[in-house]
This record gives sequence, structure tokens and C-alpha cells, in this order.
Amino acid sequence: MSSVVETVTDLVTPILDDHHFELVDVEFVKEGKSWYLRVFIDKPEGITIDECAMVSDQLSEKLDNCDPDPIPQAYYLEVSSPGAERPLKKEKDYQRALGKYIHVSLYQPFEGSKIYEGTMTNLSADELTIKYQDKTRTKTITIPRNKIAKARLAIKF
Repeated sequence: MSSVVETVTDLVTPILDDHHFELVDVEFVKEGKSWYLRVFIDKPEGITIDECAMVSDQLSEKLDNCDPDPIPQAYYLEVSSPGAERPLKKEKDYQRALGKYIHVSLYQPFEGSKIYEGTMTNLSADELTIKYQDKTRTKTITIPRNKIAKARLAIKF
């Protein structure tokens, strides 16, 4: 599956570069009986449905012209925005999220919890600091980045 992600990344990058779009993520997953190739794209002012459709059309054509076919099984191609709860994958994603409300899932509990949600107040190469609410108290935690399984922007309710 990682070769599919690498191949699709190589194929879609020139398309995105031509239009000054950013590749957020590529995933190739099986859900139920169906396979899905998902490409998440963005730009600073947000991506439109028409832009997603255009990238989908161009990528689909490139995939159809590959020999040998990098994805021999049937699949659905989805090109979309990462949404309001955009994942934090690359270093620049973390940099952009500084000062914003985020959700962090850890591989194992750290200081009593595997999940933290709050405002990222500090970021370094090795750790990040989150200011969060614990019932009625505001607390701060500094989490080693190697303990983070997933991180994303979050919507504060």
C-alpha cells in the first residue's frame, strides 16, 4: 500500500505545483469491501469543489495511463479538502497550528491521558505545549512529539 501512496504522490505533485495547491495527505484504504484512494489538497484561501474535480480528472487520466497499473484492484478516487479538522502531518502543518486549538492522540497515556485537546502555545523540534481545560481548571502540558500518534486541528465547542 505504501507504494501506491508513493506513486500517487509522485503523479499528483506536478498537477498541484502547476496550480499552487498543497498536498496534505494521500491514503489508500479498504473500507468494507471497497478500496478508496483519497487525496487531500488545500491552498491558503481554501480549496473549491471545482478545483478538487479538476485535480481528480487530471490525476485519474495519469493513473489510467500508467503501465503497469499501480492499483490493479478496483477503487474509488476521492480528491477533497482536509476540512476544518485538518491533520497535522508535516512540520509546516504544526508551525501553522501554533496558537490554534488542536486535538492530540498519543500512543500511550502520558501524565494520565492518551488524548489532549487545547491551544498549542509552544512548539519545538522535540515537543509541543498545549494549554487545556481540565473541568474548571486551565492546565498546561508539554508533550514529547515522539509520543504523538495523531494530531489535527480541532473545533472548540
